[in-house]
Amino acid sequence: MPRDLIARNWNELQELLFKDSYDEKLGRYRSEYIFRGLSDASYQLKTSLMRLNGPYRDLERHLLRNFRKYAHRNPVSGESVWNLMAIAQHHGLPTRLLDWTYSPYIALHFATANLQKFDLDGVIWCVNYIKSSELLPPSLRSIIKEEGSNVFTPQMLDAECSSLKQLDTIHNQKFVIFLEPPSMDERIVNQHALFSLMPGSCLLMDDWLHDYPDLFYRIIIPASLKWEIRDKLDQANITERVLFPGLDGLSSWLKRQYSPKEINDDYNPCR
Repeated sequence: MPRDLIARNWNELQELLFKDSYDEKLGRYRSEYIFRGLSDASYQLKTSLMRLNGPYRDLERHLLRNFRKYAHRNPVSGESVWNLMAIAQHHGLPTRLLDWTYSPYIALHFATANLQKFDLDGVIWCVNYIKSSELLPPSLRSIIKEEGSNVFTPQMLDAECSSLKQLDTIHNQKFVIFLEPPSMDERIVNQHALFSLMPGSCLLMDDWLHDYPDLFYRIIIPASLKWEIRDKLDQANITERVLFPGLDGLSSWLKRQYSPKEINDDYNPCR
């Protein structure tokens, strides 16, 4: 099966977003996939830390150390480095965490939220997080199995490794951990969010996934379909106003909502 599947219209997109979601054992529609939407199909799965460029590998520990030091006046849940990283990522600090969501429509929002990218094809990465847990090192896999879970919480991960150094040396092969952050505010809850995490700040998730092609597929969203998707998501209330509660999200939503579809540089309403 090809890894890239093109959604040629709205109805076909729905089929691809919920592909293979029926669980015969449960008799219910419970997808094993998580999603990440990007406005440009050529974008890699780069973390915010990677996007710093320069010697980002050496900067990671300094960023986290100083975030912990200067964040003491604000609530930082627990002493776990994984809690700390989740909170730091949530507030915009570059980390090796990568944002994902259980909701295909929220991923679709992020693939169509940037009007400046509407001339480019977008993409939604779809990854089977349940099958991916079978590729974890035995010590981590046993924690997942014992908890009857498919993703880690910070407390579960702390049971095996409580530092980035421990994580980076836990196994001699690449693997991906999916981590559910604490429900620190409405944004995390409303975005149905979780993170991916790899044992090394220089590891690119694209490379790991291409070693296991049965774990993922990508939905390519043609540029010509973006406006229809965007308008229908807005009608369904999948907007910045809901996903980013507060005045910032409200302003982002209103700015996009009232932006014209076609930009005419010669038009001057004040003439």
